[in-house]
Amino acid sequence: MFEQLKNLGSMMQQAQQIQGRMAEVKDKIAEMRVEGISGGEMLKVVATGDMKIVSVHIEPSLIESQDVEMIEELVAAATNQALQKAKEAAAAAMSEVAGGMNIPGLGDALSKFGLGGDK
Repeated sequence: MFEQLKNLGSMMQQAQQIQGRMAEVKDKIAEMRVEGISGGEMLKVVATGDMKIVSVHIEPSLIESQDVEMIEELVAAATNQALQKAKEAAAAAMSEVAGGMNIPGLGDALSKFGLGGDK
């Protein structure tokens, strides 16, 4: 019985350490910046690791073309690329928290937040 309590205490301590590392990684992810590019670099979208779009740059010549449909397609393509890169960067950062530990259910939990599994 005493051994089980000791193991439980050790598990609780590990959980607290992981929780602290998760908070650090969450901050790191929020500070990450990734870029999606389309139209031969005429359109750039920058996103954070926590999937927030922080800027969009459109070359003036693209706007002058007045091809709204093409601009819309390029915005969508660059945004999707930036968000995919953000998802991959966040998943890589989160996997560092586990540090190679085999934590049952971690992969499933991360995938619910769009951070693991499918890329």
